[in-house]
Amino acid sequence: MAIIVDNDTRLCVQGLTGSEGRFHGLHNRAYGTNVVAGVTPGKGGQDVEGIPVFDTVAAAVEEASANTSLIFVPARFAADAVYEAIDAGIGTVICITEHIPVHEMLRAYTYFRPKGVTMIGPNCPGVLSPGKANVGIIPAEIFSEGAVGLVSRSGTLTYQIGHELTQLGLGNSTIVGIGGDPIVGSSFIDVLEKFQADPETELVVLVGEIGGDEEEKAAQYISEHMTKPVLAYIAGFSAPPGKAMGHAGAIISGSSGTAAAKKAALEAKGIEVGATPTEVAQLVAARCK
Repeated sequence: MAIIVDNDTRLCVQGLTGSEGRFHGLHNRAYGTNVVAGVTPGKGGQDVEGIPVFDTVAAAVEEASANTSLIFVPARFAADAVYEAIDAGIGTVICITEHIPVHEMLRAYTYFRPKGVTMIGPNCPGVLSPGKANVGIIPAEIFSEGAVGLVSRSGTLTYQIGHELTQLGLGNSTIVGIGGDPIVGSSFIDVLEKFQADPETELVVLVGEIGGDEEEKAAQYISEHMTKPVLAYIAGFSAPPGKAMGHAGAIISGSSGTAAAKKAALEAKGIEVGATPTEVAQLVAARCK
């Protein structure tokens, strides 16, 4: 089955005619993702290497049966692109764009959450279900099919751990980069719930980082609701105290949000935390023997 994207994904790329949208949209198609449309206002009727371009998402839904949107729209227009996709009936929205103002994402969040839309991002690498679909900028060639679900706030650490797993002969059911902004469409808990319900996922790796309290919330959820084993890695043990680091969401207040505090919260709920990405992969391999 996998989660969020699969063989039934019919992808519309908002911003397909731009350089980034074109590059990654075509890369996703080359992987095997069913890219059925692009959307750029004013460029309807054109095509990008055979992918039809429409003026609106509504037209892409009506004429190409798009059910998933990938957003490569500049930050000042990205929130409106999210609204447009949702209003057109798109059920899964994956927003790669970074630098969207927090207040705009807050308004968008309160709009789409009651509608039951699955939103990933913004400021994220996207979602990959190996062998089925790649929606975003994840380098799919370093991942393989398998039973390990991976959810992460960090893009590059996601790639590293996935590659470590592949080298150990293990694969992934789905890789989800939820994004590193203060407000994102899906939390760790949202994705963990999907992995718990997915019969193809046997074990989950959670990759967190300093700032916020999402990992602490996830630890509580895992202890109460997850029957599948969960392992974790937290980035940021070397972060200098008081220095802004990495993503916009990586903000520490006092001792809250530190890597040590997150590791302690996870371990208090019986969740093993690897010291390095390599160790996490080795812990997964030990569990999968």
